[in-house]
Amino acid sequence: MEYLDFELPIKELTEQLDKCSLIGQESDVDVSDTCKNIEKKLEQTKKDIYGNLTAWQRVQLSRHPNRPYTMDYIKALCGDTFLELFGDRGVKDDKAMVGGLGKIGDQSFMFIGQQKGFNTKTRQYRNFGMANPEGYRKALRLMRMAEKFGIPVVTLVDTPGAYPGLEAEERGQGEAIARNILEMFNLQVPIITVIVGEGASGGALGIGVGDRVFMLENTWYSVISPESCSSILWRSWEYKETAAEALKLTSIDMKKNKLIDDIIQEPLGGAHYDREKTFESVRKTIVKAYSELSKKDIDKLIEERIEKYTSMGEFKE
Repeated sequence: MEYLDFELPIKELTEQLDKCSLIGQESDVDVSDTCKNIEKKLEQTKKDIYGNLTAWQRVQLSRHPNRPYTMDYIKALCGDTFLELFGDRGVKDDKAMVGGLGKIGDQSFMFIGQQKGFNTKTRQYRNFGMANPEGYRKALRLMRMAEKFGIPVVTLVDTPGAYPGLEAEERGQGEAIARNILEMFNLQVPIITVIVGEGASGGALGIGVGDRVFMLENTWYSVISPESCSSILWRSWEYKETAAEALKLTSIDMKKNKLIDDIIQEPLGGAHYDREKTFESVRKTIVKAYSELSKKDIDKLIEERIEKYTSMGEFKE
């Protein structure tokens, strides 16, 4: 298990508990009381730390290297029923954007999401979860396929942003994202969106228009990352913590501002502490949301979807 800077007190107590247990196993000394005391202290420390997380600490948790990624969720939700589909039928297959058909129970879904890597080689292969225009066009192709066969769409968002390279802009990055947003407004099947990690900028919005939008507890969703915001406003990354607070990017802030529908609770410490529990929470959320959406007339669904987004924000004339 890897630990973040603010988790170091937990790491120290965990190591103490492991040593205490080892002494008890390798000697005749009764250390059960000592171990229990350490366990109580460890549990209380976890509650103190994770119960008072700052916005920046939640951003760090959303990027935790042990945190499950999109394909982990898909495999857990669908098992062997998932069939991955490839290519945008124009340029190439973007490895940062994954998608395909799968079943939760007896219901088929079209799953689409950004995929990050878990080591140096796979991170380069997946381009760090930053999709090119062909990734968004691939996503749109799969959405249209789902619409043709009346299959609901589930999008899983986890990206630091769309790829900002020159070649991506030359191939129409902005147009591809804008096209997806426009098409998703009028897609004639239910759309369920879950932010499972980072939800940054247009890279997230390109697959983020949903009838129901959920965020896992320790994720973030914003027009810009705290580091980029800091570098623009203060010409330095040193103010990223201040930027994170100002951006109101946490799940709690997003729910308060009525920009998402609900928060999916995570195990104490984050999704990586109990993956199976997290997967089950996401599964129940998707099933419940689809159960509600499937009862609506499609024209009414699209009307509510458009109203949902056009009514966001406050303004004065």
